[in-house]
Amino acid sequence: MKKNKLSELSVAELETKLKDDISALENLRFQKALQQLENPLKIKEVRKEIAQIKTVLREFELGKRVTDEKSKQTQESEK
Repeated sequence: MKKNKLSELSVAELETKLKDDISALENLRFQKALQQLENPLKIKEVRKEIAQIKTVLREFELGKRVTDEKSKQTQESEK
């Protein structure tokens, strides 16, 4: 998934996507151990996506990104 698409998702959606990717990575590693993995580069892609999701979630924690609800409240208070 592209990083700009990740920034459009809400925190809850990002956390769900993170859990899905972690389980997918676990499954890929299991397939690799059994030598049934068809595309070994898929592991690299999933790890990269996990890192990107964690980065976006951390930006939300630090306040560098604001959720839609917070941005709406900010815009209303400015009026």
